[in-house]
Amino acid sequence: MQERKLGTSNLEVSAIGLGCMGLSFGYGPAVDKQQGIALIRSAVERGVTFFDTAEAYGPFTNEGLVGEALAPVREKVVIATKFGFDLDPSTGQQRGVNSRPEHIRQVAEAALKRLRTDVIDLFYQHRVDPNVPIEDVAGVVRDLIRQGKVKHFGLSEAGVQTIRRAHAVQPVTAIQSEYSLWWRQPEEELLPALQELGIGFVPFSPLGKGFLTGAINENTRFDGTDFRNIVPRFTPEARKANQALVEVLGEIAAGKQATSAQIAIAWLLAQKPWIVPIPGTTKLNRLEENIAAAAIELTPADLRDIDSAVSKVPVQGARYPEHLQRLVGR
Repeated sequence: MQERKLGTSNLEVSAIGLGCMGLSFGYGPAVDKQQGIALIRSAVERGVTFFDTAEAYGPFTNEGLVGEALAPVREKVVIATKFGFDLDPSTGQQRGVNSRPEHIRQVAEAALKRLRTDVIDLFYQHRVDPNVPIEDVAGVVRDLIRQGKVKHFGLSEAGVQTIRRAHAVQPVTAIQSEYSLWWRQPEEELLPALQELGIGFVPFSPLGKGFLTGAINENTRFDGTDFRNIVPRFTPEARKANQALVEVLGEIAAGKQATSAQIAIAWLLAQKPWIVPIPGTTKLNRLEENIAAAAIELTPADLRDIDSAVSKVPVQGARYPEHLQRLVGR
């Protein structure tokens, strides 16, 4: 597995990371703990050094899973986690956003314990808190870095102006937001700003929450706890319309003797050398398939062909329901 640097920072990670959320949260029931640990350790054995979690995943349980799985190899891996939601300590229910300075410090201490580590490699603000100036947030993370509890500062789903203001107080190492062949909005403002500022980009949902793999169609039934049940882009009607994109991707993949998922990930890797996608999975065969995408070379002609083909398929449906859309791009 090749390594990549996140922007102009000294944070070097595997070209493809592992998004760990789905092991505990978001896409149906949590996996068995030992199964989750085995999958994470299999990723390490295959060269993955970058693992993404958050206190909100579970909530709390995903950090514990990641911490236990990576404890034997802690010095060889990079762990990213997040603060910024107000979670009920007893039920774990989200009560909105909370990036008050004292809350960030509390979250950091709790994350260090769950992750079984003395330092968080990359600490993201999970969502922007409109009630706390981003300069205050950046200042608290700067203090945590000076105290040796955090190494790098990141933001998730933040708008360009927020990123600039944060970066002026404490250099931002990475931005995490959704980016894939079916969500390309970051190309408009975000990617040019990150290039200018020397900030790395960590796309989540690089496979369109599973849709770009070709394993989902209009008849797919999701578990009752699956987040995709409330996503407009995943209504049966939208899935039927969006199938055209998967078919195009499948044709391109067949020509490269690859899978649709591998082409989707390879396409992201080809966009910028400081982009590190973090596909998630619960299955070893999917993990191996995703990792193999790092070895696929897409030529400029391939990329033009992909752009041309995909541009002819307008994607149907919003990527978030309205109440969640309000939390992004601020």
